[in-house]
Amino acid sequence: MTSNKNLNSIAETYKTDKFEHGYTKVYEKYFEGLRDQRLKILEIGIADGKSLLMWSDYFKNSSIIGIDIHEINTEEKKLDRPNIYIHQGSQSDKKFIEELIKEYKQFDIIIDDGSHLAKDVKKSFELLFPALKDDGLYVVEDIQTSYNHFFGGNPFDLKYSNSHMNFFKQLTDSLNYQEIANPFYIEKEYDGKITNISFYHNMIFLRKGNNDVQSREVIKHSYEDMKFIEKSKRTGKKLQYFIKYKIFYKTYTLLLFVFNTIKKLLLFRI
Repeated sequence: MTSNKNLNSIAETYKTDKFEHGYTKVYEKYFEGLRDQRLKILEIGIADGKSLLMWSDYFKNSSIIGIDIHEINTEEKKLDRPNIYIHQGSQSDKKFIEELIKEYKQFDIIIDDGSHLAKDVKKSFELLFPALKDDGLYVVEDIQTSYNHFFGGNPFDLKYSNSHMNFFKQLTDSLNYQEIANPFYIEKEYDGKITNISFYHNMIFLRKGNNDVQSREVIKHSYEDMKFIEKSKRTGKKLQYFIKYKIFYKTYTLLLFVFNTIKKLLLFRI
């Protein structure tokens, strides 16, 4: 029996590679307090099924849903348990994922241990994030493939590549999108929907939630408008601060915007 053991011990019992990679020590930090709850946990990628057996023991009250592009023999891999559900399909197949969501509605935890290809990791996140519950966790494993061109990563242009690591790096701006002092800023799909992103060696943990804390420095992405309101209200000198913030400062911001737009165009970053 492994039901009373910690996650690391259960992983070692089943010899899942999550133990070999050191992932289970990180998982334990997030999952220990959730262990006895009734959750819906989706794992992308079944392979030998050892991690599903681990989750089945650890989250004994939860539904463990596994998907894989290959047909899985549940009896052979001993996955024919009451709390394990297996589905065959691609993690980046929109129709398949939509059918999965239709059946299970929402997930508390989603773990991407699938193809590790950049295009699949990003597509899966796009398709599954709406079905992740508020305060739910989205985990991506084996992020090292982001630095490997054989997996669609890019080891030659780390900062501006189309890799899945860069995709998640850029999502960190969504944590602070209210603070962006660019009056021309167009809000992104995940702005206000993420409360935390944590990066570990070859792992990413992202927590979904309402993030609508208003900035104290900008209003509608304008530093000039915020300062004009603040200063004129405090001193009553509306004309003076209108000229300073609404004319001079806004002109300066516009020039910076134009300069940076031209620079991005020249460097093919748009």
